[in-house]
Amino acid sequence: MTTLKNDLNLQDADGFYEQLLNSHRDLTEQESAQLNARLILVLANQVGDADKLTQCLELAARPWRVKV
Repeated sequence: MTTLKNDLNLQDADGFYEQLLNSHRDLTEQESAQLNARLILVLANQVGDADKLTQCLELAARPWRVKV
């Protein structure tokens, strides 16, 4: 089984977050959900590794906790 990256691995994380928010601007709730679904599929295709995608799903399903 592959191991997920735990350290920040995103260039310009703030810039990407801003792009993500902007991509949802003026969309209905349904259109926003559809955009998210398409984005997930595009990103999953880029990852390509079934084991890694399973780990991503499991990680995303966990409640988020702030590390202190």
